[in-house]
Amino acid sequence: MRGHKVVFLNVENAYMKLDASSPEIRYRGGNVLDKFDAVIPRIKPSVTFYGCALLRQFDTLGVYCLNSADSISKSRDKLFASQLFSKNDIHIPITGFAKSPMDTKDLIRMVNGSPLIIKLLESTQGKGVVLAETNKAAESVINAFKSVQTNILVQEFIKEANGQDIRCFVVNGKVVASMQRQAQKGEFRANIHQGGAASKIKITPEERKLAVKSAKVLNLDVAGVDIIRSNRGPLLLEVNSSPGLEGIENTTGMDIANVMIETIERKLKYHN
Repeated sequence: MRGHKVVFLNVENAYMKLDASSPEIRYRGGNVLDKFDAVIPRIKPSVTFYGCALLRQFDTLGVYCLNSADSISKSRDKLFASQLFSKNDIHIPITGFAKSPMDTKDLIRMVNGSPLIIKLLESTQGKGVVLAETNKAAESVINAFKSVQTNILVQEFIKEANGQDIRCFVVNGKVVASMQRQAQKGEFRANIHQGGAASKIKITPEERKLAVKSAKVLNLDVAGVDIIRSNRGPLLLEVNSSPGLEGIENTTGMDIANVMIETIERKLKYHN
């Protein structure tokens, strides 16, 4: 591919030696990984901690990582990411976070009441996300989650979005492809993993700006930025640091993998 050799490695089969004079990364069976120029991280949420440790080790060895460990960690911490967005004037649906179930009623009021979305902080691909239609249902769900010591976010429900969101694929500060995802009938989550249907879409300059800024705030070279259209303009839902390629490449016909490789070539000043 463009004169490069691509090797696929399983994060969990790599291990590392921490040493000031001769740090190493080894792979199953003791093979030393010392021939890489760049790494494209594809880290599933369940191995975020270990995957990021491995990326920091590659960084120590002078290997360029397309998305740093720091950026990935920030994007995976939904609460921290939401705080960064608020701080940088990036508009998101009104979001609440609390430790104690004592103020559940006021927490619900604070995000404009029901219907509202309740999200597990660690949720991915639309899993661990609940829509509570009434204040009473919201209270029950919030208190149930609290009783098992789970961190949750509560978020206003953007009714006018009609179960649609927009995935913008950002590479190196540019939106290279966008698709609209429509939730199945009776479902509010538009994720393709939840049976959502995808179609090509032309985004507005405001949406483009929001997608680029959101990736930049987290310092991500590659990001899947999810945006929702509301009565008060586009709102950022989430930024994904290991976005899937298949759905958006099939929908838009864009060769995004090639754009990612070109970005690495430019960063490493590679000439074929």
